[in-house]
Amino acid sequence: MSFQVFLRSYEQIRTFVALAARQSFDVQVCNDRQTINGKDFMGMCALDFSRPLKVHANCTGDEAVEFRKNVLALQN
Repeated sequence: MSFQVFLRSYEQIRTFVALAARQSFDVQVCNDRQTINGKDFMGMCALDFSRPLKVHANCTGDEAVEFRKNVLALQN
């Protein structure tokens, strides 16, 4: 499953990493040039947050829906 997210603050990054770290599946976050483990706070901080990021989660079904819902809620 893939979707875009726009993280604008370190608090949103910290919360995203905490959400990703609780998942049993792999979470990758990428921009135009880099792909980072979504469970790695330091790696996430190195990304360019001036544009939306693409999230790739290796999951399906209810697991995917719940993870996407929780991540997109960070933008509100």
